[in-house]
Amino acid sequence: MNRRILFATVAAAVAALSLGTSPGARAQATPGWPAKAVRIIVPLPPGGPSDIVLRSALDKMQPVLKQPLVIDNKPGAAGNLGAAEAARALSDGYTWLWSTDTLLTVNPHVYPRLNFKSDDLVPVMRASAFSQTLVCNPAVGVRTLAEFVRRAKDKPTTYASGGAGSPGHLTTELFSAAAGIKLSHVPYKGPAPAMQDVIGGQVDCGFLAGPTVLPHIRSGRLVALAVSGAKRSALLPEVPTVAESGYAGFDASFSLVLFAPRGTPPAIVHQMTTALAEALKTPEVTDKLAQSDQEVLAAGPAAAAARLAADSKTWGEVAKRIGLQLD
Repeated sequence: MNRRILFATVAAAVAALSLGTSPGARAQATPGWPAKAVRIIVPLPPGGPSDIVLRSALDKMQPVLKQPLVIDNKPGAAGNLGAAEAARALSDGYTWLWSTDTLLTVNPHVYPRLNFKSDDLVPVMRASAFSQTLVCNPAVGVRTLAEFVRRAKDKPTTYASGGAGSPGHLTTELFSAAAGIKLSHVPYKGPAPAMQDVIGGQVDCGFLAGPTVLPHIRSGRLVALAVSGAKRSALLPEVPTVAESGYAGFDASFSLVLFAPRGTPPAIVHQMTTALAEALKTPEVTDKLAQSDQEVLAAGPAAAAARLAADSKTWGEVAKRIGLQLD
């Protein structure tokens, strides 16, 4: 299916789901739901930032919904295994999927043999947003984004990422095109080893997750040049955005998203997302998000679908330009 048509279809579907809701509405009971435990599939290993944030939110939601809310970690294949299970689930409100947005904005473009249909999963809440931080080894000799671009134009420059198709990889390629520079990619299995080799001087720089690099920025082992999102990081308020550094409109940010199997009744979606929105705005959950450099959004179905459609177009174009295909 054409990706633009696919995401237009998703946008229309979730816009319909959002009818009759209002941002300040409290969760109202849907007769008969939930009558048993509700499962939320997380296609990542337990213990990561997204898993921790969700567990904090569920602690606040469970007294409201009055049934157990159970996390089912299903890691593997860049989230595709868990997504496939959620896509096959009954659309009765007892199975949901909690994942980064790249599951639908990136994976359909780079995995030629997905074992689920993208339009079988509907984004019903864009819970939070996070960005990447461009850091360099101090020996590279750059302190600003402008200096980084000048260096990259003058001499070969390498960058590390958490792997092919990761947020850092895609962000760097998007920025490289905007700046008119060429960088050599050194992929790793996760942001932590990528960061270690930037610290060690084996690689020059990298767009990496803020919480991963923050202690080393503070210690002086890394130099922070810019953050990729539309807003400055609360953890690094002194570091400008890429847009503030001369690239107006640049916004490479990512999200945690709640998805529902297509066909989940709108009233159940409303009850679930309202409870989640209320939980996200509590001090405890907001603090958990802030610790992992995330901003609370609690954006409903229509807004979530619109943003995912736009990001799918952006990352699809990047993947096509660099010839990114994964097994």
